[in-house]
Amino acid sequence: MSVPQHASDPGEFSVEGAPHLHASPAFPREQPRPTWLTLGDTAALPAQHGNSFHAKPVKLSILMAAYNEESTITRAIDEILKADCPCEIELIVVDDGSTDATPMLLSRVDDPRVMVHHQPANQGKGAALLAAASLATGTHILPFDADLEYAAEDISRVLDPVLKGRCEVVYGARLFGCNTVYQTYLYAAGNRLLTRMANVLFNAHLTDLHTCLKLMPLVMLRSLDLREKGFGLDSELTAGLLRQGIRPFEVPVSYYGRSHAEGKKIIWRDAVACAWILLRVRLRVRSRQEPANGRTEKGEHSHVANAEPNSRLVGHVSASASDGDGDEFVRAVTG
Repeated sequence: MSVPQHASDPGEFSVEGAPHLHASPAFPREQPRPTWLTLGDTAALPAQHGNSFHAKPVKLSILMAAYNEESTITRAIDEILKADCPCEIELIVVDDGSTDATPMLLSRVDDPRVMVHHQPANQGKGAALLAAASLATGTHILPFDADLEYAAEDISRVLDPVLKGRCEVVYGARLFGCNTVYQTYLYAAGNRLLTRMANVLFNAHLTDLHTCLKLMPLVMLRSLDLREKGFGLDSELTAGLLRQGIRPFEVPVSYYGRSHAEGKKIIWRDAVACAWILLRVRLRVRSRQEPANGRTEKGEHSHVANAEPNSRLVGHVSASASDGDGDEFVRAVTG
């Protein structure tokens, strides 16, 4: 049986010799060209969501409360100042009546971005953070611990959604079992339990109620009715936001938990107090003056009072820190 041969150049492949293959044109069929929008078409489109919240540049005020942190305070400050932050920053460190070498180490800090405030006696972490907030000159605040449990390189990660205009409040969430180290099961379980309690009470879905990294506008912080002077401020702050319908945007951060032998100060009684604070804020009768969206309008009363006269402020303070909002102190500190 003979197979018909087709004339072709040596080594040339012919589709006709392979009837099971379909011939395709040398050039593909012309595809329809995309129709680009003209300026008139664009103007006719409906307004798009996701506009930036901030027409002005963001300045971050990092608030650090320190009580007997001589072993970590120098490194904690140094890491923050060396971190690659995408905006202007200032670091406000409040020595909350330390009895070790912390005040001496703070006196050696020489950087125009650092402000050091000394409390005459220990008043609690919450009081120290509110004192730092009263001196802030930035658009946003971010508490940051002096014990190296959090990483300074995560500051830029927490800032990113705000700089992109996606949200106003960002929490750096510690994801259990991912980039985290907890020294005890009870501490991690307690945080989960209180976080779930807050979610149930306020119909929210937070991952980490007690993270230190809570980024928010300064004016929003000053609009809240904050009364707690100790560790309870952490719960009161978040409960106040959730009560107003504000839901923080969460980003994962690293966490290196330390033990009580290494200086951790929170105990089980603080967890019980936090549970009571969540209930108190949830059941509180809403006043007519209470803002519904966490913003303080012009002329609206903010829960702020003057700083205590016996406290000392050293370091670099800009002129704006001594007038207007900067010389005010949150009511929770003065009672």
